[in-house]
Amino acid sequence: MCRVSVLSLNLRFGLADDGPNAWIHRKESVVKLFKKHSPDLIATQEANDFQIDFLAQNLSEYSYIGRRRPAPKFWQDNILFYQKTMVCNSDLRLFLSETPHIPSRSFGSRFPRQATLGLFRFNSRSLICINTHLDFENAAQMGAARLIKEQLASYDSEIPTILMGDFNATPESPCYRWFTGQEADGEDGLDFNETFKMPYPSTLHRFTGEPAGGYIDWILYRGPLRLRACEALHQPVDGIFPSDHFPVTAIFEL
Repeated sequence: MCRVSVLSLNLRFGLADDGPNAWIHRKESVVKLFKKHSPDLIATQEANDFQIDFLAQNLSEYSYIGRRRPAPKFWQDNILFYQKTMVCNSDLRLFLSETPHIPSRSFGSRFPRQATLGLFRFNSRSLICINTHLDFENAAQMGAARLIKEQLASYDSEIPTILMGDFNATPESPCYRWFTGQEADGEDGLDFNETFKMPYPSTLHRFTGEPAGGYIDWILYRGPLRLRACEALHQPVDGIFPSDHFPVTAIFEL
């Protein structure tokens, strides 16, 4: 068996007017966080082009997928960084809409939400990892969830799969219940397992360090994976919170 470690973090929109918490003041803490934990896969959401450039320049041991080129002004990507010891055999950007292969939005989504999917080779094993960021309304979340599962149906269900991101939904939501098989859908073998146990950690703090929302940043998994550890990282880095979300991490055995 071999171990695979993952980390997910909503970077916070780099053009936001966050005063002392603006990206320019936080960016070094993000790099320090990633280097300290050195996970095999890092899922980042709300990444502007200059944030991607900075992270890529400072994480020389990683490659990445999920960038839109050229991108409109203010565009946000879901970037998957992966250790260069891994091989990315294929990658796919999905717009979570009725037309997933062209820039679009559907299901009542406020923004054109996306998912980045990578099929990796890791220690002679295949591994699928998906990084996504869902919209706010139940209908948009459910439309996105169905599209992600439909896409995964084209892969061998025995390939270990990790789904990470900012879902803007808690475990009480229809979207979460559907992903984890609590709402019947007839798709045997396509349901995901949860990494954390109740009571679930809050993953939103709005730069205060105090819980300001529920468990909305998930790490779900399915297939031949055994969970060994998971954690929501609540501590600042050198006195600075890298984001308004807490990072979440997990370690699995393949």
